[in-house]
Amino acid sequence: MHRFLQRLITVPTKEERARARAGAPLNPFKLAAMLSPLQAAFWAVGFLSWASDAADFFAVSLNVARLTTFFGFGKDNHKVTAAITLTVLLRPIGGLLFGLLSDRYGRKWPMVANLVLISAFSLATARVKTFHQFLAVRALFGIGMGGIWGQSCTLALENMATPATGLFSGLLQQGYPFGYILVAIVNLAWVNHTHDDWSILFYFGAILSAIVAVLRLLLPESPHFVEIKKQRRAARGSQPASIKVFVEEIKWLIKNAGGRLVYGIMLVAGLSFLAHASQDVYPLILQKSKGLTAHQSSVSVIVGMTGGIVGGLTAGYVSQYCGRRLTIAAYSIASALLVPAWMLPTTFSGLAAGAFFLQFFVQGMGGVLPALLQDMAPRRYKATFPGVVHQTGVMISACSAQIETTIGDHLQIHNPKFIAGGKEPETIPDYAKVSAIFLAIMASYVLLVVIFGPEYDGRPKLDESDLAGTAGVMEGKNVSEETATIAQLKQTDSATERSA
Repeated sequence: MHRFLQRLITVPTKEERARARAGAPLNPFKLAAMLSPLQAAFWAVGFLSWASDAADFFAVSLNVARLTTFFGFGKDNHKVTAAITLTVLLRPIGGLLFGLLSDRYGRKWPMVANLVLISAFSLATARVKTFHQFLAVRALFGIGMGGIWGQSCTLALENMATPATGLFSGLLQQGYPFGYILVAIVNLAWVNHTHDDWSILFYFGAILSAIVAVLRLLLPESPHFVEIKKQRRAARGSQPASIKVFVEEIKWLIKNAGGRLVYGIMLVAGLSFLAHASQDVYPLILQKSKGLTAHQSSVSVIVGMTGGIVGGLTAGYVSQYCGRRLTIAAYSIASALLVPAWMLPTTFSGLAAGAFFLQFFVQGMGGVLPALLQDMAPRRYKATFPGVVHQTGVMISACSAQIETTIGDHLQIHNPKFIAGGKEPETIPDYAKVSAIFLAIMASYVLLVVIFGPEYDGRPKLDESDLAGTAGVMEGKNVSEETATIAQLKQTDSATERSA
């Protein structure tokens, strides 16, 4: 019991921090300079893939009112927003499918195919004529979208020197808000001046994904994957591509990494709920409960998003030296403490400042996530593991907005805009209180998850079962035959660290 409690409160020792640095400088600009041109190109394509994925996804969110009118639903937005939920629910399928393809056949062609499919589905969305066609296309898009995050994360981080992964993990995660900003700019600058033609955003998303696919096509296969593939072949030869192989690989993943899968999903779900609690109904709170104008509300949201980007960069960098778990724990505590500053102010400046600092810590935890999931992933499933964990956790949190609005509708407060004889109702739903309570609960939940979870500190990890697991099952070999291969891979990891 004493050892367990000691592990909960112990920060990394000087030796552990030095080990995580591996002789690298603390200066983030010098860390960035450690990347070779090819490593930088891999990271850039991973970032742009995630950004294009986000742009395609948010095209629906920004078009809800226009799509509702186009399909003849009057003012009932629920059917169109159901398409967004459907997309999220199907993302784990893509995470598993494209993750397995990437881990088996390489980082290049599965990712190119994934991006081309997303581009095609976005193009098809722009051409639909009926709501049923729209639902079908967005369902297929959800599967395609689910495959991108795991592949982007793996491509961006697996080839770079270990000390740089924390910094670039935080930067990678900002591809999501970057994609939103891109499509929002197109919406403001173009769509609003073309008779509300909603299809433009989907054409833009299709073109963007196609461009990223071409960029990935121009780059070679991941050297890290090439080395692993070479070592596998030396140990057990090539394996036929069949449904049986994929089924056995899924079984292996569940059997040998089931605990890590569950832990990762629990953590991602908590972080996703936390992000939803601070974002989903926030613009509505500002305008209805706080009396801000639509313009002030938009500016406050942008300020908060800026804080999130800065927080993601900072947290990813800090986690490389303080540990992923300790960083997330500290940021979750800060998030809970900032809830009053986020919700109680009544002025625009106070609310904007609260949004900046809260999102700094909430999105900061998200910045640690790509590196953490790469640390957790078994060596042979560097794309499958993060993709499945991330998309399943996000899927679980998809009901967040419905939970907040349903509870908020039963809690009424006085409407600050109410005027006797006017059009405004006397009472309005108290979404602010619900969001604040929900945010505090989820911050506490994330804290508990990381406290009771294992530490993944950024060092390259090699599980012997990563290479041995499926060989004996699929080819009837004794797994002990691969001991030599494991030793070779350990030597390769050591040589890579020394050269870095």
